[in-house]
Amino acid sequence: MINDYESFKKEVYNLTKIDLNAYKEKQMKRRIDTLILRHRLTGYDSFVNSLRTDNDVLEDFVNYLTINVSEFYRNPDQWEILERDVIPLLKKRFNSDIKVWSAACSTGDEPYSLAMTFNKQMKPTDYSIYATDIDKQVLDQAKNGVYSKKSIALLPKEYAVKYLKPTTEQTFQIDPSLKKSIKFERHNLLLDPFPKNLSLIVCRNVLIYFTEEVKEVLFEKFYESLAPGGILFLGATEQMINYKQIGYERLASFFFEKPFK
Repeated sequence: MINDYESFKKEVYNLTKIDLNAYKEKQMKRRIDTLILRHRLTGYDSFVNSLRTDNDVLEDFVNYLTINVSEFYRNPDQWEILERDVIPLLKKRFNSDIKVWSAACSTGDEPYSLAMTFNKQMKPTDYSIYATDIDKQVLDQAKNGVYSKKSIALLPKEYAVKYLKPTTEQTFQIDPSLKKSIKFERHNLLLDPFPKNLSLIVCRNVLIYFTEEVKEVLFEKFYESLAPGGILFLGATEQMINYKQIGYERLASFFFEKPFK
């Protein structure tokens, strides 16, 4: 019988390998309680039973739990810094072998935005984007590459015209050419090994849901994953106060680099 949140967290980990201890408790409990009500269940015990026996409920839970909020070119001023300052720097440092990781990429808006931005300055064969998320549903959506009018609202017109084809009045299909530089894969930030020797890591508007202790661990792991001269690109909602202690240098607001030694 599962009556308390501590027992529930253990069962969730056994079923999904998602460690709820890593998330801010008050916020996460509120989301879980809402989901339990949505499925017309009466508590943690009945909800866990549904997670064990109904794969649709399990997928819905993982999707809801991982808080997928995404849009193309989110916070345009940061993307302008990426285009104007960061990509030319990466080209000088890594030539035609730029390795990018879009961590917790959600529905693919971010990696496709990255591909559009890189393509403006270099050939698609000169960079590769590894795009990951824990949620299979959003990865399937990312691979499909169909987006709403709302999700592309901030995208510069030159990119929208070049890379998006209207399928209805409200939906658009990504140009298949963009997919050639992107590899979508399932990945758990809290459990799976990180890729190495990366030129750029993009992890935006995700870490705010984790505890301070977990965020610090992830910042350190990102640092280890970067090649010397590599850059970490964070979201406008996130801060890394102790970046100097980890070893980063601040390149610009929300951009941190691993220095050459």
